[in-house]
Amino acid sequence: MSRIVSLVVGAVLVLLGLLWILQGLDVIGGGGMSGHAIWAVIGLVIGAVGVFLILRTLRTAPARHDL
Repeated sequence: MSRIVSLVVGAVLVLLGLLWILQGLDVIGGGGMSGHAIWAVIGLVIGAVGVFLILRTLRTAPARHDL
């Protein structure tokens, strides 16, 4: 997977995780996920995976064909 794709996927996962955390904590209402704490936990896990993917991508040296 190229570095740009990894960074974009990581950023999307972080944003999605943040959205799910806020819905699970009932900060953002209006959906079936609102007010259900399990979605906050799932959002935390998804966000952590996104942060891990971003950090791993930024720490590894780029391959020559990814420049």
